[in-house]
Amino acid sequence: MSIKENVDYVKTELSSEERFLESFVKSERFFKKYKTLIFAFVIIIIVGIISFFIKENIAQSNKLKANIAFNQVLQNSNDTEALAILKDKNPQLYDIALYLQAKKEDKAIQISVPFLKELSKYQTALSGKNISELDNLSMQNDFLLKEFAIFNKALFLTNEGKFNEAKTTLALIPQTSKAFELAKLLNHYLLTK
Repeated sequence: MSIKENVDYVKTELSSEERFLESFVKSERFFKKYKTLIFAFVIIIIVGIISFFIKENIAQSNKLKANIAFNQVLQNSNDTEALAILKDKNPQLYDIALYLQAKKEDKAIQISVPFLKELSKYQTALSGKNISELDNLSMQNDFLLKEFAIFNKALFLTNEGKFNEAKTTLALIPQTSKAFELAKLLNHYLLTK
C-alpha cells in the first residue's frame, strides 16, 4: 500500500470514530436533558403492565368464585350465601340464577338480562294465555321467539273461536321460520273452520 492510501484510510477511520463519538455525546445530552421524563415513562409502563396483570388475576378469581357459587345454586336453589356471592361477583349470572329459581317455582321475576327478560315475558304470556302480550312480543323485531309468539297467539285465537283472526296471524310467519311447520299444521286445521 502506498502512503497516500494509508493516509486516506486513517482519515476515514478517524472520521467514522468522530461520528461515533459525536452521536454518543448527542445521545448523552439528550438523556441528561430528558432523564426525568424517560424514567417517568418507564415507570408508567411498568406500573401499567403490573396493574393489567393484577386486574386480570382478580377478574379470573371473581369468575371462578361466581361459577362455583352458580353451581352451588343449581344444586341448592335456597343457598343464600352462594346467591350473595353471585350478586357481588357476577350480577348477570345472579339474574340467571334468580330466573331459574323463579321458573322452578312458577313465579314471575324482574331481571335485567335481555334475552331472559323476554323469555320470562313470553312464558308469563303463555301461562296466562295473554294474547295482547304475545302480540306485543311478536311486534318486537329483535325478539328471539317472535314466530313462536305469533303461532301461540294464533293458537289462542283458534281456541277462542276467532278463526279468521288466527288465519291472518298465521300469515305473518315466514316460510323460513322454524315455526312454519307448526303454522302449516294449524292452517290445515283452520281450513275446516
